[in-house]
Amino acid sequence: MVRDEMLVVDLADGRTLAVPLVWYPRLWHATPEERAQWRFIGGGEGIHWPAVDEDISVEGLLAGRASGESQRSLARWLAGRTQRGAA
Repeated sequence: MVRDEMLVVDLADGRTLAVPLVWYPRLWHATPEERAQWRFIGGGEGIHWPAVDEDISVEGLLAGRASGESQRSLARWLAGRTQRGAA
């Protein structure tokens, strides 16, 4: 799913979507192991990465929407990772 700093998603209809990983800061800061731990949610309508608590909808990918997380929220999350030694 992550190739060359891109999030790549193959859709059931044969299309492949590729968006910059930097659009999703939690995935950007995740380890390769954390990125590899994903699952479909909502009957295939989205993808969830439990290790970094990130959810991305297929609809959002199709619309070209980046993460809507605030900088403040991201900073708190990153600080928590640093304290736990995950970053």
